[in-house]
Amino acid sequence: MNDMPTRKLGSLEVGAQGLGCMGMSHAYGVHDDDAESVATIHRALDLGATLIDTANVYGDGANERLVGRAIADRRDEAVLATKFGITSPGGGMRVRGDAAYVRECCEESLRRLGVDHIDLYYQHRVDPEVPVEETFGALSELVSEGKVRNLGISEAGADSIRRAHAVHPIAALQSEWSLWTRDVESEVVPTCRELGIGIVPFSPLGRGLLTGAVTSTDELAPDDVRRGFPRFEEGNIDRNLAIVDALRTLADSRDVTAGQLALAWVQHRGVDVVPIPGTKRRTYLEQNVAVAELVLTDDEIRAIEAVTPPDAVAGERYPAEYTRATGR
Repeated sequence: MNDMPTRKLGSLEVGAQGLGCMGMSHAYGVHDDDAESVATIHRALDLGATLIDTANVYGDGANERLVGRAIADRRDEAVLATKFGITSPGGGMRVRGDAAYVRECCEESLRRLGVDHIDLYYQHRVDPEVPVEETFGALSELVSEGKVRNLGISEAGADSIRRAHAVHPIAALQSEWSLWTRDVESEVVPTCRELGIGIVPFSPLGRGLLTGAVTSTDELAPDDVRRGFPRFEEGNIDRNLAIVDALRTLADSRDVTAGQLALAWVQHRGVDVVPIPGTKRRTYLEQNVAVAELVLTDDEIRAIEAVTPPDAVAGERYPAEYTRATGR
């Protein structure tokens, strides 16, 4: 077992880094090695990366079933997080947050995961047609019933966070945060810190682009969703990879990879930050977990930010149909 440092998300104590499981069943190309995915989840638990993150929409339930199988014999070691609220994974993004749907999704997730409670249950996106008070009222009932232990919210704006938190305390906000997705820093992060809400950055490696592992959109599988993301489009990807090259030069001086340095920057955003880099391979998991104890000096952080200015990033983070469903 590993003595990874721990951090707090509300009352939850978790490893300083978690594991995002989406790519094992959804979005990023081929998903044909469940045995390696299960082994990766087991290895995460071995290394102290106890926050295991999934969602009902990943693989239309397949990812929850996979995670459920992986943790079946190690339930007490895992802090299990899942989400509800996105109803159309394949064609754009539509969201739903009415009370009846909240309960329906929870019951379905419990069955797929094979558990009697969810440690951290997120509203995946805020429904603009349903008051967030209704959604979190229903979630609060699930907490009272013992089916959910802690509540979270994802990709929400500061106002929605405040309104939801007033109905029931929120343990964690999950939003994209990386060297080139920093818009949460203006209002969302300060709001979370004011209210005592932990922060769980997803895609801290820029959907793999900050690692330098992807050098051309042509390398991606035909059904990889990143093919439709602006930062991976022809013209944009070359400009973005130039940023990665500059980051790699700094990384070489520390004998780490560009991805590790990018992840370390996120890890250093605060003791209330628990990034969940996603991978389906033990090799990459171990590279990521090593970052949890990588210490950066203030000078190094300034140097990293100097070569990765947010205004140098080419392309929006989401295509338009996704952006419309984002609350920030």
